[in-house]
Amino acid sequence: MSRYHSYINSSKEILSAYTGAEPFASFIKKQFAANKKFGSRDRKQITHLCYCRFRMGKAFVTVAMEEKLLISFFLCSTEGNDVLANLKPEWNEKVNLGFEDKLELINYPFDAAQLFPFTDELSNGIDVGEFALSHFIQPDLFLRIRPGQKEKVVSKLNAAELSFQLIGDSCIALPNATKIEDVILLNKEAVVQDYSSQRVGELLKTINYQSSNNQFSVWDCCAASGGKSMMVYDLMPNIELTVSDIRNSILTNLQNRFAEAGIKKYNSFVADLSDSSFVSHHSSYDLMIADVPCSGSGTWGRTPEQLQFFSATKIEEYASLQKKIVCNVVPYIKKNGFLLYITCSVFKKENEDVVDFIKQNFQLELIEMKVLKGYDQKADTMFAALLKKN
Repeated sequence: MSRYHSYINSSKEILSAYTGAEPFASFIKKQFAANKKFGSRDRKQITHLCYCRFRMGKAFVTVAMEEKLLISFFLCSTEGNDVLANLKPEWNEKVNLGFEDKLELINYPFDAAQLFPFTDELSNGIDVGEFALSHFIQPDLFLRIRPGQKEKVVSKLNAAELSFQLIGDSCIALPNATKIEDVILLNKEAVVQDYSSQRVGELLKTINYQSSNNQFSVWDCCAASGGKSMMVYDLMPNIELTVSDIRNSILTNLQNRFAEAGIKKYNSFVADLSDSSFVSHHSSYDLMIADVPCSGSGTWGRTPEQLQFFSATKIEEYASLQKKIVCNVVPYIKKNGFLLYITCSVFKKENEDVVDFIKQNFQLELIEMKVLKGYDQKADTMFAALLKKN
């Protein structure tokens, strides 16, 4: 058996064992750890084959697995490779073709709705076909340059001879596999943050953040690793910052990043904001950032296994959770204060419908909301809404 047939068979075995119960990245690491026969090159090829398969979602369901793996590998490839050269040489010569031409070559019927079977759930303004097909492309790695660090960061990237694109004044796009931590001081000089996530800052620029006592208070209530907090800190100097999340381990990661970033003055606490008995012992805030738990459907280009294993019933579950969180945090917004509601979802029930819920149940006025389309930028797609409390 050739090495390349071995890659196909190993990929088939791994995929048949995977149930979607954990992220595929952690699952396949365990598989390789339990089977030491694979070298680094083997692991890379097998991993890539598996991810290419996930990028097809539930398309080509009637096709045999070996052929399905090769089809997906071909559709996701933009340059020739050894696997196709040995197993499908006629396809390897055509990897530079456009998507439609590739489909014509493989001669299998294809429906974008099979790739992304939740098209009826999408937020307004999302191009169904373009969004679905974007899952065939690995998203880029994005950096947000911190204030005063642009010249240094660009100089270091050039010195390392890395391929990158500068977007605007502070965003850099690089190939996803770039080992950026070997080149710059992460968090101090630049932060790993998706392009659409950085664009959330556009909504904040409408806020006059100088409060009466010159201490504009911000609570990032679902702070996770602190990316949004760091961005707000850079956009709004001298804020009084509070962060919280549901687990202490999450906040430990945040605290490490803050230390690297030089952010020292902030409050933090652990809280389950979905608990109806939640009571904050802290004061009210001028700005509430609620980057709520969600389906993550706008990021499935990075975790394409969700295209196969996500259940539509989870959308309602997430929407219910989001409403519970909102109900618990909105009372802590000051009069004339703001709520910045954020998801990395493309589903209307988690986005516009939750905004409607907020407007109907609280005295909040919608200032602006937008779907931050990343599917045409090799980036995530997100949703953000800014509301003001009257």
